[in-house]
Amino acid sequence: MSLRDIGCLLLLASAALAQSDRGTITGTVSDPAGASVAGAIIEARNTETSVVYPVASSETGNYTLSQLPVGSYELTVNVPGFKRYLRQNLLVETAQTMRIDVLLEVGSQTEVVTVTEQASLLKTESGEVSTTIQAQRMIDLGGLGIGGTFATSQGLRTYLSEIQLVPGASNPASGFILGVRVNGSPNGTQRSVIDGADSTNQINAVQAGTGASMDAIQETAIQTSNFAAEFGQVGGGLFNMTMRSGTNQYHGAGYDYLVNEAFNASTPFTNVLPRTRRNDYGFNIGGPVRIPKVYNGKDKTFFFYNREQYREFFVVNDTAITVPTALYRQGIFTQALTGRNLGTDPLGRVIAEGMIYDPKSTRTVGGVPVRDPFSNNTIAPTSFDKVAAAIQSLIPNPTNPTATALNYLPSFPNDRITTNESVKIDHQINSRIRISGTWLTNATATQYSQSLNASEGLPPTITQTRGSFSRSMNWRFNFDDTISPTMLWHISIGSLQYLLDDHSPTTNFDQSAIGLVGTPNPGKRFPSISGLCFSGVAPACTGTGGMANMGPGVGAAQSLTKQFTPTYATSLTWVKGNHTYKFGGELRTFGYPLHNLTATNGSFVFSSNQTAQLSNCPTPATCTALQSATLGVGTMGFPYASFLLGLVNNGVVNPPADLKT
Repeated sequence: MSLRDIGCLLLLASAALAQSDRGTITGTVSDPAGASVAGAIIEARNTETSVVYPVASSETGNYTLSQLPVGSYELTVNVPGFKRYLRQNLLVETAQTMRIDVLLEVGSQTEVVTVTEQASLLKTESGEVSTTIQAQRMIDLGGLGIGGTFATSQGLRTYLSEIQLVPGASNPASGFILGVRVNGSPNGTQRSVIDGADSTNQINAVQAGTGASMDAIQETAIQTSNFAAEFGQVGGGLFNMTMRSGTNQYHGAGYDYLVNEAFNASTPFTNVLPRTRRNDYGFNIGGPVRIPKVYNGKDKTFFFYNREQYREFFVVNDTAITVPTALYRQGIFTQALTGRNLGTDPLGRVIAEGMIYDPKSTRTVGGVPVRDPFSNNTIAPTSFDKVAAAIQSLIPNPTNPTATALNYLPSFPNDRITTNESVKIDHQINSRIRISGTWLTNATATQYSQSLNASEGLPPTITQTRGSFSRSMNWRFNFDDTISPTMLWHISIGSLQYLLDDHSPTTNFDQSAIGLVGTPNPGKRFPSISGLCFSGVAPACTGTGGMANMGPGVGAAQSLTKQFTPTYATSLTWVKGNHTYKFGGELRTFGYPLHNLTATNGSFVFSSNQTAQLSNCPTPATCTALQSATLGVGTMGFPYASFLLGLVNNGVVNPPADLKT
């Protein structure tokens, strides 16, 4: 396992001290004459949980309340000989520092000076550029995609959607599957932090696999530049998320976002209405922990539980692909002839587009290679390669026998299930010590998906579909100890575990059944076969047709990957005189073993080259050898004919590899 660690020792003469998912209130306490007041008792009370966070001002009147959980607070200051100061409606945000300077008035402590104005929006304690977004705001704005590209590959609503509200940032045209772009940095170089510990998917940049439900997130501080050194190792923005906590009141919610074909229009010209069913539903509940007659956690212990699930089931029946025609299957390629003449061979014969040539007839005439065309553009079945013939028997027949391309209209399922669960516990042990813990899990499974897995509707054995199956688990533990009124110790421990497994629908295929030998194929998969289209892009070959790609994935990629990222962080905040000092460090280890099966089943690419003429003679005296099957604006030979002859243009067979990064 490779080790990447961030170790930092920070000594700061400012109060820009928000660590991880917490916030800070700082300022000075002074009397009516402007003189500093030392030893003032300052308390910040969370108005939703009634938990109190006490500190005292230094000998120069400065105070800092750090490591405050996100929420609404009221600030009180008590000094003998002065009226009690009360500041209300203070909203502490993730990784933000709020400055509240207190001006006391002479009088009795039984009198109260109440200030209700909101804190200044101007950031004076830090030069960082960041945007704090409440998760509920995105829900209310309707800016969260459900299913499809802009909901990430998991289908769930995603926190990455918040990037739409951040200046200098954007989502790529392909959606959020591979991350976002911040300040011109490459896609997918952002870092994600949940409740103070790293939650970045570093295997394939698909952050949905390790993220939290939008209904479980309180808010996100998206820090884009100039942030503190403790938030290092970020290329394109830091998503600093705080999970929701319970309060002294029980609250719950339920929802269901749905898509149904009843709301859709039919596909133009085909008048087909594909069956489409998508549901994103869930519920949450939070409040104080209470066990009747045993324990009452009011003002002390709180919980918040959230569960969200995305289910997608619909049938694709309006997307045609290309399979070989009945004549192609017999080796008769008269349909491949377009009627266009491309040139003249060394023997004075016309080179026609789509004409196939017998590679066994290759010889040299006049110093250049030449081949003879197959009679009637037909390959005798006795010349078929045995492996190719066996594979052809697995290919379905066209549903439109009159068409050479886009002649097979399959009906196949799109399925995807993603489940996200989380629970957070907060507990105040005493007036000094507070702890909190978060557990989060995410799991998704999709075997067939047109948008994600290149599903095209071929039978399970030969389809190029490569299903995606992943699951992750995050847990965090935070500990805060107010050692003295001017000193706070914070500890954060977290872990991310992520497993990614992608495989074909068929994982028990015996390649000897088609006569293929020489491939290790530990994954028991069909070989990867491509390049069978005469024109166009598989599976929607155009022109004179051919065959869609077969076998799992581009290049026969398949792997089993595990990520384990533990995070350890600690900091000590000390208010001394006019300065606030902070010492801290963070250690993250990252590494993942990869069981790579790419091309262990064999990856074979076919082309027109093997059945093309080899030379062209613009004039009888000027004959030149050709470098490819392309001649002028046309193409000689036919890739499916090369396939039937078993003539591979290029291929790869790899042994299985166990790698570690």
